[in-house]
Amino acid sequence: MTKRLSKQTYETELKRLQAQLVDMQAWVQASGARIVVIFEGRDAAGKGSTIKRIAEYLNPRVTRIVALPTPSERDKTRWYFQRYAPHLPAAGEIVLMDRSWYNRAGVEHVMGYCTSEQYHRFLHQAPIFERMLVEDGIILLKYWFSVSDVIQEERFVSRNDDPMRRWKLSPNDVLSITKWEDYSRAKDTMFVHTDIPEAPWHEVDNDDKRRGRINMIHHLLSKIPWQPVEREPIDIPPRPASGGYDRPPRDESAIVPDYAATLK
Repeated sequence: MTKRLSKQTYETELKRLQAQLVDMQAWVQASGARIVVIFEGRDAAGKGSTIKRIAEYLNPRVTRIVALPTPSERDKTRWYFQRYAPHLPAAGEIVLMDRSWYNRAGVEHVMGYCTSEQYHRFLHQAPIFERMLVEDGIILLKYWFSVSDVIQEERFVSRNDDPMRRWKLSPNDVLSITKWEDYSRAKDTMFVHTDIPEAPWHEVDNDDKRRGRINMIHHLLSKIPWQPVEREPIDIPPRPASGGYDRPPRDESAIVPDYAATLK
């Protein structure tokens, strides 16, 4: 078993990589690049926490997280990829997809939420759709987060015992324990059909979340042809002398009570 990454090593390297992500984002804005990063994997595999670390210091107007809800009845009548197309990036934007169109190859297929015909049509169309995106100039990166059955169950128990994270545990998540092999077969089939040269899958071993996050972010930075961008210096002007402004009395404003003063 690989030794777990120490907290100090993890935090030091994470900050260094996050600084590079900020520089990479500046290059995206300057160059007009369009980037889509897909995060897929087992339930409790650590996709969301990795996305959180990536986006932590980035400009939300440039780097958007897309996590679509359950499709509406109208969505179900549209071309499957039509639901995702409006969320694709314009020039100078990054989109982080917390799950994606691959829902159809995973949970929808395993749980019976789509027909066999819809499933096989997806496996046929997904590579075509992705080739079109790449051909149009979008940088498309796909990551699959792997987690062992033992670690997954430990994380489910931890979430269930933590009132701050219990919302992350759904009935479908728990069913993934009983359908472990079904999800394994679905993932294998998905890779056979959609692991294409234009947009290959990259697998992240995420039993150790610290190690997995570092590995994934480092790999992401290595797959984007970014360069440091020279930024124009910003001069902060001196504050001008007062022009005679008087602030209204504070007791006339609805000031939030100083609750912090009651804390020991």
